[in-house]
Amino acid sequence: MKEFMREFIPVLKNTQMFSGVNEEEISSMLGCLNATLKRYEKGSYIFRQGEHISSIAVLVKGKLHVQQDDYWGNSNIMSAIEAGEIFGEAFAAPDSGAMLNNIIAVENSTVIFADAKRIITTCSSACRFHSMVVQNLFFAISDKNRCLVRKLGHMSKRSTREKLMSYLSEEAKRQSSATFTIPFNRQQLADFLSVDRSAMSSELCKMRDDGLLTFNKNRFSLISG
Repeated sequence: MKEFMREFIPVLKNTQMFSGVNEEEISSMLGCLNATLKRYEKGSYIFRQGEHISSIAVLVKGKLHVQQDDYWGNSNIMSAIEAGEIFGEAFAAPDSGAMLNNIIAVENSTVIFADAKRIITTCSSACRFHSMVVQNLFFAISDKNRCLVRKLGHMSKRSTREKLMSYLSEEAKRQSSATFTIPFNRQQLADFLSVDRSAMSSELCKMRDDGLLTFNKNRFSLISG
């Protein structure tokens, strides 16, 4: 394993993918998986729509957005990727097809890439920690599928207010607090919910005036009736 990766082993230890694996075992696995590290400036593409990939990636620093861009440059944010999360797993398997989305750094970010085939093919010694990582990867993919289902639930609401209430309510439950911070600014939230930014901002003000919530930038407090 390359020395400059060692600073991120404590981060990897706290990821879902390496849950239950100690730092020494992670260090050993990074070499086994032919892991590489890359740094990206804000606005850079990690993966592009149409690209074929063979690596599963872990964000160890920064923040990314998964988004779809149409021919005219309109964006639909599918999800935000925070430090410690994996991405690219749905398209890294052989014959899985090209990327359907762009993955873009919204902050200066650092990513570790691991060969997908080496992850899912346990080594000849069938080491305990390699088998555990494969199991963790399965659970991580299941969690991502649940996130997609939740997003579809928000999108299925008819009005902008209903979409906002659905998303903000889900975030309050997820963070176990009526006061919470979301990973989007106003334009990004509008792109995530596929609504017009001006209409959404107007609706948020109406919701505040109706006593449903308060907000300051991307921090919200929901008010119970």
